[in-house]
Amino acid sequence: MAKQNFRDTQQAAGRILAELKQGRYAPLYLLSGEEGFYTDKISAYIAAHALNDSEREFNQTVVYGKETDGPTVVSLCRRYPMMSQRQVVIVREAQAMRNFDALGVYAQQPLASTVLVICYKGKSFDKRSVVYKQLAGCPGAVVLEASTPRDYEMEGWMRDLFAARGCRIEPKAIQMLADHLGTELQKIDNEVEKLFTRLPDGTQEITAAHIEQNIGISKDYNNFELTRALSERNMARALTIADHFAANPKDNPLPATLATLFHHFQRIVTLGIAQWENRKQGRPAMTGLSEMEIARLLKLPAPFFAKEYIGAAANYPNAKVFTILGWLREFDMKSKGMNAGSADDGELLRELILRIAML
Repeated sequence: MAKQNFRDTQQAAGRILAELKQGRYAPLYLLSGEEGFYTDKISAYIAAHALNDSEREFNQTVVYGKETDGPTVVSLCRRYPMMSQRQVVIVREAQAMRNFDALGVYAQQPLASTVLVICYKGKSFDKRSVVYKQLAGCPGAVVLEASTPRDYEMEGWMRDLFAARGCRIEPKAIQMLADHLGTELQKIDNEVEKLFTRLPDGTQEITAAHIEQNIGISKDYNNFELTRALSERNMARALTIADHFAANPKDNPLPATLATLFHHFQRIVTLGIAQWENRKQGRPAMTGLSEMEIARLLKLPAPFFAKEYIGAAANYPNAKVFTILGWLREFDMKSKGMNAGSADDGELLRELILRIAML
């Protein structure tokens, strides 16, 4: 079985949750992978809905891998429910459990009245292993391997997150969230949950101002605004943002900014190479490339950003971008304490921007 990409993960998790909402429960759920968001979401739904309040007290057991072992869990699974059609056994942090292989043996003859949920977070199974084949081969088993999203996949996921709450979100607001929170799905979901408790009823679209006011991310001083200032070669604006970052280092860590800048200039050179290839073939640089196609080529959050990169490619020929990428690697090492001297993070960022300005 090929490893799922993040889109596959979303779709598979959606199907599992849809089945659960229809009251259809499998005898075994094997929830694994690097990204734990959907593992938590599915296991939480089962914990809240598989049994009613009166059944849950006697028929739901939650154990943690570090505190139990395989034979103990098997013993729990082989009990019959009390005054209920099913019992639920949830194993959290199963990757830390001793004698895990015992669950594979149980999976060959599971008890029909038990719903076993195995939360194997932070890593994937070796699909060649005997225990994986036993668990996945359990009749009716549901298997999910959750992959970590790429940066460019966050836009669609966040749009879906807000759409599920009946709301749109503008591209700049998405970029602000992505820059500030990265690809930690649970962290983003928590922040969005808090955001909706503060918004007026009937809010139809989330803007950058909503994000600034309710999540504490400045709409004027953030990595998105820094990359845009650099794209336009507005160095005065870029230095102003750098000064703000220096004054607020906890909210604007240099490693995150350098990673954003590296990704940004990688996109610029990718577009520059595409333009060069067009010219080499005797075509105008951007012939046949719509904003939608540029967005797809650069894996942009939305076509809205394509114009910025067209301008940035004009401002930064490929040779200059290669130099900047080298500097970014250099400053990444300095931010980690190598050959940085006494310069703090704010001074390092300012020096980097001044180098780019003089290039």
